[in-house]
Amino acid sequence: MKATLKTILAKGGPFLGLVLVIAFFALPAETREFFLTYNNFKIILTQTVIVAIGALGMTLIIVSGGIDLSVGSAVALTSVVGAMLIQRGWGPAPVLAVVILSGGVIGLLNGLAIAGLRMTPFIITLGTLGVARGTAKWLADNQTVNYDGSPINGWMTTADPFSRALPDGVWVAIGLAALTSLLLRNTVFGRHVFALGSNEATARLCGIPTVRLKVLIYALAGCFFGLAGLFQLSRLRQGDPTVAVGLELDIIASVIIGGASLNGGVGTVLGSMIGALIMAVLRNGSQQMGWPTYFQEIIIGLVIIVAVFVDRLRRNPAGS
Repeated sequence: MKATLKTILAKGGPFLGLVLVIAFFALPAETREFFLTYNNFKIILTQTVIVAIGALGMTLIIVSGGIDLSVGSAVALTSVVGAMLIQRGWGPAPVLAVVILSGGVIGLLNGLAIAGLRMTPFIITLGTLGVARGTAKWLADNQTVNYDGSPINGWMTTADPFSRALPDGVWVAIGLAALTSLLLRNTVFGRHVFALGSNEATARLCGIPTVRLKVLIYALAGCFFGLAGLFQLSRLRQGDPTVAVGLELDIIASVIIGGASLNGGVGTVLGSMIGALIMAVLRNGSQQMGWPTYFQEIIIGLVIIVAVFVDRLRRNPAGS
């Protein structure tokens, strides 16, 4: 019985959670008419993009046994960098490349400090959180960076708000999720990531270059965070150094809800994407219910606690 419960939690927990959250907001009279409509799910999918792309990078990190608390600040910094480049007349392609590279540099620095200096990921990325946020405010002169317009602005919207077409950002997130899943499940790199998270000492004895692997993981995850920053820029249509505060909690929660373990060695891209959807549905449904922002934050906090408890139960159902 306990083994069966463990299997259900591991395989079907994220799906069950998504169904329960949707049902919870679909039944009340306040939300019944609009919540289950296509237009609302289009909004939910669009709102999921930034967290979902960030969750792809965080999945790599958490599966490898690490953590990154600097995601929100990295998103803010890269969005400011993108806005400043657009302001100077740069086109979409070079802006995209530089912003992703900027996120990769932040991740590279995290990886070098964590792996090269053998320092705790929690402490390093907590420090990077402050450094990246301060750098964003410094570059933006502590104000929003505005620009006249750019094709990037349309990546998180559709030209006709009543169109049934999904924004480009949704398709990018789906495509990247498929590629990341293939990377983790069907490549040597992916197998090394799982081995690193399961037991770093054993991975090292098996000949896996753990230091180089950690640096690569954080750098690659940083590229995902940089892309999330670009979509944040597209959504706001300005670079805001104060944006995405607490975004790392939503992203980490998405990955844990999706079945990854904070101990490392376990996790799936599909689960993380479902976790990101759950977070978006929670926020969307809370807004339709008219719940105040602070109450939404309480709910998100409780979801994180429950997700960690379920992770512990999934790892050790006997409680020993």
